[in-house]
Amino acid sequence: MKLTRLIASFALGALAVTGCAVDNSNSDDSKPTIRIAYQSFPSGDLVVKNNGWLEEALPDYNIKWTKFDSGADINTAFIAGELDFGAIGSSPVARGLSAPLNIPYQVAFVLDVAGDNEALVARNETGITDVAGLRGKRIGTAFASTAHYSLLAALEQAGLSASDVNLVDLQPQASLAAWERGDVDAVYTWLPTLDELRKTGTTLIASRELATAGKPTLDLGVVSTAFANEHSDAVDAWRKVETRALTTIADDPDAAAKAVAAEIGITQDEAANQLSQGVFLTPEELTSPEWLGTEGSVGNIAVNLQSASEFLASQNQIDAAAPLQTFQDAIYTKGLPGVLTD
Repeated sequence: MKLTRLIASFALGALAVTGCAVDNSNSDDSKPTIRIAYQSFPSGDLVVKNNGWLEEALPDYNIKWTKFDSGADINTAFIAGELDFGAIGSSPVARGLSAPLNIPYQVAFVLDVAGDNEALVARNETGITDVAGLRGKRIGTAFASTAHYSLLAALEQAGLSASDVNLVDLQPQASLAAWERGDVDAVYTWLPTLDELRKTGTTLIASRELATAGKPTLDLGVVSTAFANEHSDAVDAWRKVETRALTTIADDPDAAAKAVAAEIGITQDEAANQLSQGVFLTPEELTSPEWLGTEGSVGNIAVNLQSASEFLASQNQIDAAAPLQTFQDAIYTKGLPGVLTD
């Protein structure tokens, strides 16, 4: 069945499930609503949400936060026209910008660069100590996520292909349940679920190592192209509070950890440890040629996404890689760097 048919079949069901976790604070029918998808991985996005900074910055809008389990679900929601902003991994973005999805959104922010906060872990009972030892084993991961992308890259690096293992499509919480039942031998996932798996598992490889080997993954902030065209002031405000969150992570880690802990439902110490496993860019790094770039000069993040598209195509995850121009056009650089440093 074609991917587009799958999306059409499951769009309403996916939205119904994810729509259960919605924060409708500050709701006022006389105001326009900004619809934001967030995920429960430790990031500045959770710091923004917990502190209500966007609500303060945009008092003339309702801010509606909806929790999603993975980037694949967020892509589905964008296709259905249900979102304006989203926190989503680079692999789902590469997929979303490629055919047949061709989602009309743009990358406007880098939430974090995956480090040790995404990893492949094997259950201790299996005795598996390296990726090559996964041949013939059952591995859980959320399909179409950055973890799925990294898992395929890790298998390739170890001389294996997807057909050499049994891949199981599992969202983070479902993978933890399968792990505890012994239904899977290994899982590639992200925090906070990852830390639960590590208690009884062995880390085989982390996304930090794959980044060094040329397969980096990122958590990105994307915005609907239509929304950005109509409400560039709101995009500027959103970028400023996300930048404030990155600065808080760097300069006031206790405050950042407190906010993340409240959002995820873990202790402040656990949140601090999880934040320490990611790589968070400074405003200067964000607008450097390596990442977003500046207005009129798109950064290398477009190359990164195009490389991910090529890899996904080579793994038969998408029909064909999109050209570099597609990704360059999908980087929202309006107002950079000034909007992040004002």
